[in-house]
Amino acid sequence: MISSNCVEKAGSPEWSSSTSDAETGATVNKRETLMTSLPNASQPLSSQSGSGVLKGTSFFPALVLLACAGQVFPPPALTGIAEIEAGWHHTCAVTTAGDAKCWGNNHDGQLGDGTEADRLTPVDVVGLLSKARAISAGERHTCALTRDGGAKCWGNNHDNQLGDGTGNDRVTPVYVVGLTSGIMAIVAGERHTCALTRDGGAKCWGNNHDSQLGDGTDVDKKTPVDVVGVTSGVQAIVAGWRHTCALTSLGGVKCWGNNHDGQLGDGTKVDKNIPVDVMGLAGGVKAIAAGWRHTCALTTAGSVKCWGKNHDGQLGDGTAINRSSPVDVVGLPSGVHAIAAGGQHTCGLNPQFVSCWGDNEDGQLGDGTTADTLAAREEVGL
Repeated sequence: MISSNCVEKAGSPEWSSSTSDAETGATVNKRETLMTSLPNASQPLSSQSGSGVLKGTSFFPALVLLACAGQVFPPPALTGIAEIEAGWHHTCAVTTAGDAKCWGNNHDGQLGDGTEADRLTPVDVVGLLSKARAISAGERHTCALTRDGGAKCWGNNHDNQLGDGTGNDRVTPVYVVGLTSGIMAIVAGERHTCALTRDGGAKCWGNNHDSQLGDGTDVDKKTPVDVVGVTSGVQAIVAGWRHTCALTSLGGVKCWGNNHDGQLGDGTKVDKNIPVDVMGLAGGVKAIAAGWRHTCALTTAGSVKCWGKNHDGQLGDGTAINRSSPVDVVGLPSGVHAIAAGGQHTCGLNPQFVSCWGDNEDGQLGDGTTADTLAAREEVGL
């Protein structure tokens, strides 16, 4: 049984709750600040974590008023965000001032605040105040691109995904070996990480069980290794569960790693330990996104193509059939200028509204239902 009331402390609304333990009957009192505000500003959202796919206006107004004990307190608006990234059970953001903030699950130190305590509101990442340029969240680790072009990571390191040469978890950021400068973007996969260098090359490290590092092997790497054949000419990189893809400067797409569901788009379902060309996408692509086991591309014409796992309709082609080469998303209006891929669903943004398709078990499509959809659908309220 939970009873709650609102209290005031130093002018800040807080939530005070008492929880009765069903087994012991003991009462535990909790008091938590409702929300920690981030700097107030409305700025363009332009990801530099490597995906480069979600662009728009980052403005998170306080739409919900919290009512307690007959009083209503609007929480501070989360504004001034330059980028926001979601991991498995944690979230991180970079502010326009260059601060890195994280919240959520922290069992492996993935929030970077020097502890392993979960946080209900944003906390500062140690050592990255006014120093972060971009951020990317993996399953249980997080990495940031610093303003001086370095790569830092923290959190779970069981698969060497932090790139510091050890297998030790870190509760504060550490530099990736050899990447203290010269990095343009960084992206975290499930348990591997990749970076885009200033010269347009790709480097990866961490879990390599499915060859997602692209170095020609399936051996985990504690420090960055070059991706074979893409030491230059790359403009963006994205990481899925256990596969990785790159967008070339010529508008082509290359992928490597796990291919059990055709997510590499090369017409096969065979894993690849070096990059292969995605069929039919040698040019004309301006952005890419990687989900759990599927991949999508946004063309310069504003259309979207997807490939890989399609059990929940995440490819949007009107079927639930896996595809080993790109297919067009059905029902999506032209003029799409950003795409994002979740675990088993996908969304596209055009100037008027958001369209989503795929798995909807938890309402992630935002259409007011929990029914999967096999084609693009305009979302309610957006």
